[in-house]
Amino acid sequence: MTTTRAVFLSERPADGDPGPEHFEVRDLAIPERTSGQLLVRNLFMSVDPSMRGRLGTSEMHYTTNFQVDAPLDGSALGVVVEGNGEVPAGSYVRHRLGWREHAVVDTAAATVIDPRGIDLHHWLGVLGQTGFTAYCGLVRAGELRSGDEVFVSAAAGAVGSTAGQFAKLLGASRVIGSAGGAEKASLLTGRLGFDVGIDYRAQPIGAGLREAAPDGIDLYFDNVGGDHLVAALTALRLRGRIALCGMISNGGPDSPPIDHLMNAILKRITIRGFIVRDHEDLRPEFEDRVAGWLDAGELVAESTIYDGLDNAVDAFLSMLRGGNVGKMLVGLG
Repeated sequence: MTTTRAVFLSERPADGDPGPEHFEVRDLAIPERTSGQLLVRNLFMSVDPSMRGRLGTSEMHYTTNFQVDAPLDGSALGVVVEGNGEVPAGSYVRHRLGWREHAVVDTAAATVIDPRGIDLHHWLGVLGQTGFTAYCGLVRAGELRSGDEVFVSAAAGAVGSTAGQFAKLLGASRVIGSAGGAEKASLLTGRLGFDVGIDYRAQPIGAGLREAAPDGIDLYFDNVGGDHLVAALTALRLRGRIALCGMISNGGPDSPPIDHLMNAILKRITIRGFIVRDHEDLRPEFEDRVAGWLDAGELVAESTIYDGLDNAVDAFLSMLRGGNVGKMLVGLG
């Protein structure tokens, strides 16, 4: 095998809003494998909100920018076709060379996965970086305590839907989530175990949160920023906590003024940003706990899966419009 297919960035979106015309599926040469590398056939690839920032030239993100006329990359899970003494053929591995059907991966950059009888795609979702992000945000950045009332934004998305369920399983007394549209808001309470689902399209999020938590909240898991962060600052109780995971709505001329942060002073609020790669010491604990919850049927692992590399860009654009419930993935097998 000398070539594979991959999704390339053909041009950067001029206004920051990507469309199908900015991407192209092309043939990609497969480099000759060395003894310290693996040839992997990708089975699933992850589609992540952080990719939007990587399409531009800004450095306001926690990874690298995509390059024009080069293949995209991202989390993927595959089966080793050609292995070595460390990782034999037939092993399942998680790595960072997604957005292509085959990849030559450095052995040191591949994580061997023991599926434990769990569907493989969950190792990119609730048992992958998505779930690990939710877990670290609650346990480490948010210092979740038994009895906390928790508010999660973008709660029907990959991280949010997981964070809300984890919070309940870890001892929160009530969990409130926000989502765009009545159907998604109903999904939060009807399937995902949230106590309240707020449709932020039907009413301002501040009003919805006041109605849902008239006595305030203890912890806010922020995936959004903007008006959601302002609403949470107002609703948080004395010595409340905010775990800053993502701020997809942040920026632009209509952003709320920063003087709302006065609430952080008056109420002694702790605001802690986090990046999941800083907390690898929690990984074994996280995997054991979440695998146990899945086995016991205590956790609903939602995924939206598109089929085939040719549909990967559609999956990405749909996710940016809120078209997914849970983790957005593309099946390549």
